[in-house]
Amino acid sequence: MVNIKELNPDASPQAAYGARLRRMREARGWIQDHIATMVGCTGRHISAIETGRKSATLPFSRRLDVALELVGTPESFEREWREMRHGSLLEGFPEYVGYEARAVEIRLFRIGLIPGLMQTSEYARAVAEGELQRGSITPEQADERVSFLLERQAALVRPRPPMVFVVMDESCLLQAVGGPKVMHAQLERLEKLAALPNWIIHVSPFAIGARRAFDMPVNLLTLPDRSVVGYAESQLQGYVDREPSTVVPMLTAYHQLQAETMSQAASVAMISQLRKGTP
Repeated sequence: MVNIKELNPDASPQAAYGARLRRMREARGWIQDHIATMVGCTGRHISAIETGRKSATLPFSRRLDVALELVGTPESFEREWREMRHGSLLEGFPEYVGYEARAVEIRLFRIGLIPGLMQTSEYARAVAEGELQRGSITPEQADERVSFLLERQAALVRPRPPMVFVVMDESCLLQAVGGPKVMHAQLERLEKLAALPNWIIHVSPFAIGARRAFDMPVNLLTLPDRSVVGYAESQLQGYVDREPSTVVPMLTAYHQLQAETMSQAASVAMISQLRKGTP
């Protein structure tokens, strides 16, 4: 008789992942070798993940979702992997990133800091160091946030990249992060991004005053089926919204804000002028 190891899903997030995999596999009457064939691995590998001796990867989780017909559902193993891998991130953000990777259009608005998808690794590290010094994250979480950001940036480099529309409040360019050298490289990166055919960058000048549509960061994603996903966050929590009655007004406000901003040419000229003023 095969000795089946008892699982304790409360032992760790990794153990919970493995226990759920075993539960869903057994509910379908599948042996480990059967699901292993479906996801392109061995039955021994499935056993190791179910018992917590090995950690699942993102590609494995995605193949698992296909095999179990869980793609895009709340029960998705990809979603669980992201929550497990990026537990230090704001609630809701890992879910948003899953949509971001599939988006055909990305619209961003930021105040105070350069949007993450545009940050150099040095700028991102300086932002994380600031949080570390305030005691809001650990050194390990700081490293995780920077590496996660670089993964998101890398995901935008694909044969058919998304169109990325960015509106930055003028404060994003004027707030010094990481010192003159870091800012010089960051401003230079903004200029290079603006030269790409899939990036549209606008600066929202202080002069628009109360006509600025948003007072906090906003992300809007257009998915391949043309549906729109909204994401907004406070200091402590992020929130993903797919409800048209709330997302469509956000999209309208974004377009209205774009109409108030500087043109891309004027925005890039401002960025260039600021860069030339840094060492």
